[in-house]
Amino acid sequence: MQHHTSASLFVLKEGDLFLVADARGDILGQQDGLFHHDTRMLSELRLTLGGVQPSLLSSAVSQDNVFFTAHLTNHPLPQGVVHIERKRFLWHDTVYERILLNNHSDTPVQVPLMLTFAADFRDMFEVRGQQREQRGQLRPLRVEQQRVEMAYEGLDHQLRTTSLDFSQPPRRLDAHRAEFLIDIAGQGYQEVYLEIGPERSTPSRERYRRAAAAARRMMRRRSRRGARLQASGRLFQAWLDKSRMDLALLTTELEEGPYPYAGIPWFSTPFGRDAIITALQTLWLDPELARGVLAFLAKNQAEEDSTFRDAQPGKIMHETRKGEMSAINELPFGRYYGGVDTTPLFLMLAGAYVRRTGDDDFITTIWPALMRAAGWLERMVETSPRELVEYARGEVSGLLNQGWKDSHDSVFDEQGNMVQGPVALIEVQGYAYRAWLEMAGLARRRGLADQAEKWEQHADKLRQAVETRFWLEDRQFYALALDGQGNPCGVRASNAGHLLYCGLPTPERAQATGRQLLSRAFNSGWGIRTLAVEAPRYNPMSYHNGSVWPHDVALCAAGLARYGERDGVMHLLSSLFEAAVYFDMRLPELFCGFERDPGEAPIAYPVACLPQAWASGSVFMLMQACLGITIDGRRETVTVEQPRLPVGIDCLQIRRLAVGDSLLDLTFRRLGTQVVVSVEQRQGKAVVNVSLGGEGQRLT
Repeated sequence: MQHHTSASLFVLKEGDLFLVADARGDILGQQDGLFHHDTRMLSELRLTLGGVQPSLLSSAVSQDNVFFTAHLTNHPLPQGVVHIERKRFLWHDTVYERILLNNHSDTPVQVPLMLTFAADFRDMFEVRGQQREQRGQLRPLRVEQQRVEMAYEGLDHQLRTTSLDFSQPPRRLDAHRAEFLIDIAGQGYQEVYLEIGPERSTPSRERYRRAAAAARRMMRRRSRRGARLQASGRLFQAWLDKSRMDLALLTTELEEGPYPYAGIPWFSTPFGRDAIITALQTLWLDPELARGVLAFLAKNQAEEDSTFRDAQPGKIMHETRKGEMSAINELPFGRYYGGVDTTPLFLMLAGAYVRRTGDDDFITTIWPALMRAAGWLERMVETSPRELVEYARGEVSGLLNQGWKDSHDSVFDEQGNMVQGPVALIEVQGYAYRAWLEMAGLARRRGLADQAEKWEQHADKLRQAVETRFWLEDRQFYALALDGQGNPCGVRASNAGHLLYCGLPTPERAQATGRQLLSRAFNSGWGIRTLAVEAPRYNPMSYHNGSVWPHDVALCAAGLARYGERDGVMHLLSSLFEAAVYFDMRLPELFCGFERDPGEAPIAYPVACLPQAWASGSVFMLMQACLGITIDGRRETVTVEQPRLPVGIDCLQIRRLAVGDSLLDLTFRRLGTQVVVSVEQRQGKAVVNVSLGGEGQRLT
């Protein structure tokens, strides 16, 4: 179990329901609560004994992320006589909670236990601080013997209901509190069960146990998908396991397949960019996630022009929301397309997926969506005076900046001035370049040679345009972006690392860029900052202008590995691992970019999502870059080039790696200065080719 301080917030998630509470298990009505479909269904839940908050002993979320447990003790009775255990989990849109009271004295005690509660039914965007002129109506509360039902009719005419049900009748129950007087024999115990959900229920020990077993089974099934990594270092293994369990927590089983929601609390919903990058990070171990992401995004592709939703036919979704404000178009996020990079990333993932799996049949099912996405990309380039992929928001309600750094102040010139659009971001050109090449490969597989040649020409033309217009010769680095006039924003930013990931730069320029990304101007000692320290607007405490984002570090590392830079990848992997140790093995969405000081911890960003899918997936992309491993599912081959192991890890095993129709167990071992690879088990005919830097080796 991961133990935390009393200041921590604890998260549970299942499907579209998630809960954020403090270390005592209380919800205080700030930025915490029980949320379902972007609506806060419970805004307060506090437990007191005799009107006094109990003392906190400890609290934790179980290793599999299913259970939250708080251990408390009493104030009003003789100190430390009663131990209270609050244990809860989520299952099928319902919170199941057991309050277990143990009397550790020899004499009977009477415990006055009170639960206070409220439901404000606020939209997620209201909880985040958005003001509304008008809200729907709270319905009159219904109070019965063991139940309170709260309801709200939104301006979207949808009735949202929260029912609190108790396993025994409280002594007193009204609209906001349930009071119990619980008699406990000497050395005895009593239990109270509580369920919170959209429908009335009858809580009991049997219902609690049955639902708990089902929730645990589902999480186990989700976390066991794909290959497993086993490392010789206990702490490093803890990071791998925690990252895997967090991805399982964030993954929701949608109709189209598994889909990683972006992060909790603010982004527990399908995002396009985040899910694609998470799928790319984990593709080598678990291709099923990529398939689910591709299927869902293909189904939700834009079909019409809408400036409000920043949509054009063929464009891939940026995010979707199910709250009241989105439903009545107070905000455009019901289904929003304001991400310039999501469409080329979608095409990149499709090409990477089929190369990894050989699953041409699935590609056939989404081929029309791929063609429409490629059509959108072609139109973007054709209508740009600079023949680049650019963005400008349709309306002021949309996102001003539409790359992954989508805060309002993330794109500027070397004087620090905000730029006028349309803006062409450097990394987006890289994604588009790789997207054309992936589509060309898919077209050749389908016998569409003319189409493939056209897309290869698009890729080459775009590559030349990037090398000509974005390269800053005096800095030996790529510009962050071009503004609406075609002027380069001469700012050194981590975005250029994504260009390496896509394989666009010449080897010389890639090496020059890579050296700088690894230099102290970028590398804080905990990872690569989003901006070099000399840049205008650099602020290590900002969201996008000087902080460290684990997924950004991982993409930069994968880019360095593509051009043969292994030592830098090892260093970045070690840095993020050491940061993870300070963050209880759960890397946040981002953290501050302050220079690392000996003996000091990395500095947290106060409102970062935790967990966040692409932060959890980062370790797997870093491991792939470190091991130098690529998988060709169609040819059933694994290629390993110049493998390295993380510092302090002498042995790493990959269990049940699916390669086409084969399954492999591989072991990487450190022998002196080299890392050697062996096949421990093989089901099927998959071949492993290893190059340790000199002669190649084929493992049989």
